[in-house]
Amino acid sequence: MKTKYRTHTCGELRITDVGKEVKLCGWIQKIRLMGEQLTFIDLRDRYGITQLVFHSDIVNTSLYSREGVLQAYGVVIERESKNKNIATGDIEIDITEIKILNESITPPFTIEDETDGGDELRMKYRYLDLRRSIVRKNLELRHRLAIETRNYLDKQHFLEVETPVLIKSTPEGARDFVVPSRMHEGEFYALPQSPQTFKQLLMVSGFDRYYQIVKCFRDEDLRADRQPEFTQIDCEMSFVEQEDILNTFEGLVKHLFKTVKGIDIPELSRMTYADAMKYYGNDKPDTRFEMKFVELNEVVKGKAFKVFDDAELVVGICAKGAAEYTRKQLDELTEFVKRPQIGATGLIYARHNADGTIKSSVDKFYNEEELKKWSATFNSQPGDLILILAGTADKARKALSELRLEMGTRLGLRDKNKFSCLWVIDFPLLEWNDGDPNVLASLAGRWHAKHHPFTSPKPEDIDLLNSNPGTVRANAYDMVINGVEIGGGSIRIHNKDLQAKMFEILGFSKEEAQNQFGFLMNAFEYGAPPHGGLAFGFDRLCSLFGGSDGIRDFIAFPKNNAGRDVMIDSPSAISDEQLNELHILVKKENHA
Repeated sequence: MKTKYRTHTCGELRITDVGKEVKLCGWIQKIRLMGEQLTFIDLRDRYGITQLVFHSDIVNTSLYSREGVLQAYGVVIERESKNKNIATGDIEIDITEIKILNESITPPFTIEDETDGGDELRMKYRYLDLRRSIVRKNLELRHRLAIETRNYLDKQHFLEVETPVLIKSTPEGARDFVVPSRMHEGEFYALPQSPQTFKQLLMVSGFDRYYQIVKCFRDEDLRADRQPEFTQIDCEMSFVEQEDILNTFEGLVKHLFKTVKGIDIPELSRMTYADAMKYYGNDKPDTRFEMKFVELNEVVKGKAFKVFDDAELVVGICAKGAAEYTRKQLDELTEFVKRPQIGATGLIYARHNADGTIKSSVDKFYNEEELKKWSATFNSQPGDLILILAGTADKARKALSELRLEMGTRLGLRDKNKFSCLWVIDFPLLEWNDGDPNVLASLAGRWHAKHHPFTSPKPEDIDLLNSNPGTVRANAYDMVINGVEIGGGSIRIHNKDLQAKMFEILGFSKEEAQNQFGFLMNAFEYGAPPHGGLAFGFDRLCSLFGGSDGIRDFIAFPKNNAGRDVMIDSPSAISDEQLNELHILVKKENHA
């Protein structure tokens, strides 16, 4: 690290360096005046903090302020009062000369781990927020994950290839961000939602193992784990079956956990999409804890309780050790499931008491003997709490999934330092689009690809494409860790006739398919190999390894929840002149 400005960083000097003459540079973290003569300064850079000590007759300390940039010359000495909280806590620098390289005005928040700055303020001054060690460590983690990803894939003979950023807009998936062309009036580029078609073309080109850590863009509604621009570990392989891909990328995740976190991950379990929906109510189940769904239709119907009798599905969970929940706590859970975003109309519960008796919130409809059948169905034990929802099958499972996660959190079962990884396989190939707000309105009322239109159906289900397309399973797979979809992919269609059939089912005319994807269909005429791949959400992977629920602190310059960059004020309006050049501005007639 030696340069003309510094001989060492603020994080590397130790007790073995005592007596050395050194030169450090950094930002003022704190200034402490100890009487009239002695001054201490904590000097900070990316690597750590070193304490400087000097007599006030060396320099006028009134000129110093927090976050000013200093260059300090001095000798390493042993500290009398050691600080075990920092790596350099055994030493300090006895200063002989100090220079102010740049002054700083008072920052809008304290540059410390426990800052007094709110999210929006810190995003506005993100360049200051990045000085905080807690944020810097997040980006160091991101760097390490990228390095180890490249190390693993390189050893597996993958080749990193860059694909275009200005591409053709396609109607599948989420909405595209579009870029107007100045040179081609009325025509637009799109920013890639993924490099999907290009990596398939690379397989046709004979690059049998491709990867890229790549920026992607989707104009969709935002949440904590989404950004309008995000990063993928994008991969594709030729001459492989599903098993080859699962083994290869299970190996990548094991490598990352071992090298970055020092954790040995066991072999990943596998769960079908059908079982994930049946037992957990979603396709990315958190398997750090059990609490599987239990269906109750055969046990509870026909007892004159209208809520159950009229329901398509009665389903519940057993929360171990929660029978002592108070009425207030149960009311809170009821209000939780009745929230609009969850949509349940109410909650039924039954306590399996310590004395073996079972009491429910619907005792007037069910006697002790009938409640024991509930208990047997759930295999509940004294001290357990049974929670039940009823309604249409899809809504009941969705609501119970949220309730299960809420109970997992309340019971301390979602430990961020525990990792449960699995593959979810055998997804449906297609789903009926009733009007997803993140999908173009023109695609409503028709079949929509669950993953994308290049996903191959299971060979044994191909005949169902004509007779019952909704039952066709895909050669598709997702990796789920702690209830978060970390990555997903599929075996691709490499036969042009099958691909044409897929476009037909999705509602494309031959002309539309040729117009949108003709370049790929044409390429398949020249010997496309069997191929498949997947993409990991790199930002999500970073936040998972960092123990966070959101991805923003693992991105150097993220957007806020409204998709805005408040630091540079983007998106923003552009001038009429620029709009004119892009053929967007409607020219106003002069009526004078």
